Amino acid sequence: MLKKTLAVVLLFFGLTSAGFCYDRDEMVNINVYEKINPAIVAIDAKIPTGVSSGSGCIINKNGTILTSSHVIDKSNNIEVTVANGEKYDALILDKRDFKTGFACEDLALIKITPKHPLKTVKLGDSSNIKVGQKVLAIGNPFGFQGTLTQGIVSRIDYKKNKIQTDAAINPGSSGGPLVNTTGEVIGINQAIYNPDDNVSNIGIGFAIPINEAKKLIP
Repeated sequence: MLKKTLAVVLLFFGLTSAGFCYDRDEMVNINVYEKINPAIVAIDAKIPTGVSSGSGCIINKNGTILTSSHVIDKSNNIEVTVANGEKYDALILDKRDFKTGFACEDLALIKITPKHPLKTVKLGDSSNIKVGQKVLAIGNPFGFQGTLTQGIVSRIDYKKNKIQTDAAINPGSSGGPLVNTTGEVIGINQAIYNPDDNVSNIGIGFAIPINEAKKLIP
């Protein structure tokens, strides 16, 4: 009887140990990624000078995608790759004219016709964000699809209506989501600060608040 009890106890502690091999902060990252990544797409748009690549968030299970307008600007040939690797041609539903710099108009809606219902993101409320809160960014920097980075809200630029973050954002991340720790999209990643023409991340990135993006969504 003692041996059987001891075996059960050891089994219990073994399972418990295996089930809690990640700390609390790691589990937040893991849970958010597994929740959000299936709803993030890679976008490749053919433009006169080559291919413009970016990311997007699926906001409707029938294939409506929110992204940055500069990713698809001047393109009539847009290819979207969903998380499972399927590729689809996309049409532009709506696009705000964007300006260089930090214009809030850098948003677009595109549409694909998927073979099956798609996973979608949940849009949060960017009016509640605070400097110092943890955020995660998911996208396709340099074509590495489904890349997760983490950081904090570094600053809120109320004049230019931008969220500044140190979460790594690189070329190809544009149009992807900036997410809070509950997995809600609070911003659309747009640009990095690039004072010396270095195309890679230097720790200063910007996202358009999701409440601004909601104005584009019917």
